[in-house]
Amino acid sequence: MLPEGLRYIDSWVVDDENLDRCFQLMETDDPSLFDVWLQHWIDLGDFELFPVINSAEAAARVNVRWGDKQGTGS
Repeated sequence: MLPEGLRYIDSWVVDDENLDRCFQLMETDDPSLFDVWLQHWIDLGDFELFPVINSAEAAARVNVRWGDKQGTGS
């Protein structure tokens, strides 16, 4: 029940005892598709959406902010 343009990547259960919390990684160029997806599933649980970036993008952003100071201890 994914709308066209919203891609499921993977999921992780983070409470291995109760199995009551799961993170799903999804990808889209159109964030409004999450609203469409939520309408299909909202009656089954509580959902929170968080934008994420990969490690390479995070490192590039840090390097832009810190420039050559990264790793020098200053």
